[in-house]
Amino acid sequence: MQQITLIPGDGIGPEVTQSARDVVTAAGANVSWDTVSAGMQTGKQQGTPLPASVFESIAVTRLALKGPVQTPFGDDYPVCVERGTGPRIYPSVTIALRKELKLFVNVRPARNYPSVKSRFDNVDLLIFRENSEDLYAGRERMVDADTAEAIKIITRQGSERVARFAFDYMRKVGRRKLSVIHKSNVMKLTDGMFLRTAQEVARDYPEFEVNQRVVDALCMELVIRPEEFDCLLLPNLYGDIVSDLAAGLVGGLGVAPGANIGSDCAMFEAVHGSAPDIGGKDIANPMAMILSAVMLLRYIGEAQAADRVEQALTAVLRDKKHVTRDLGGSAGTREMTAAIIRNLSGSSPTNS
Repeated sequence: MQQITLIPGDGIGPEVTQSARDVVTAAGANVSWDTVSAGMQTGKQQGTPLPASVFESIAVTRLALKGPVQTPFGDDYPVCVERGTGPRIYPSVTIALRKELKLFVNVRPARNYPSVKSRFDNVDLLIFRENSEDLYAGRERMVDADTAEAIKIITRQGSERVARFAFDYMRKVGRRKLSVIHKSNVMKLTDGMFLRTAQEVARDYPEFEVNQRVVDALCMELVIRPEEFDCLLLPNLYGDIVSDLAAGLVGGLGVAPGANIGSDCAMFEAVHGSAPDIGGKDIANPMAMILSAVMLLRYIGEAQAADRVEQALTAVLRDKKHVTRDLGGSAGTREMTAAIIRNLSGSSPTNS
């Protein structure tokens, strides 16, 4: 049995993670859960938003399903992690987990689902975002009272690692085309390094079609003809922005799952926020968290259970009778979850 660390998070996090847990259990996946707390509420209760118990659990499971955590804007909420050689400070719980667990790639699918309102049809994107470098490396300083500086870091090692991951992942799931995204017309050394390294790695994967796009041109093309793209490979900052743009193409962050993966550890999470204003009101859409759990199931080899969950969710979306308000219905979180579970009960592993 595969044990999974469950981090409910803040705001709507406990509700949507409970939905995902219930659906995974109903699908018959051979998993168990170790629930630990992190986030703003945990910080108020325990004095730190990221207790050592989180890392202790993941050290055993090597796997986590994480709900959204609340992070205020500004500099008043640093996350201090006491591990190894000493304390390290991060701007958020999510970034701290990615850095400390060495989760070097963020994988974000963006595809159309039945009855989910969007401006486009036939969108089916898979986005690979380098997760450890670029401006998000956190090398910032105040030059003087009126000037702040950030250092952009791109390495050959980091670029090669994420490029190889992308091609191997594409091979596994049957994708065929990769667009490498950059701004090397201006950032000639950093983005140039990322582009050149990806193109060099591509020579080891001759079965794939590989092209490149400048990031601003890509954004224009995505809002005109997104159906022409298959997989995207981006540095950290561009990947953060473009993956949210891609979610907007297919209905918003409420339908956007995500995974952060390293060499021996993975964390799956919905990419929307904690929405504290509606937390505890039973109105949050659990779809993104359930789809993140689907990605987790595929990662651990529970493909049959993953297929069953995705089919049951799709059936509920098509029916429209038991979906949340943002999806055009009037159901609550628990009602939508129950509808998905009823559809699971009506199917069997043999016909998935």
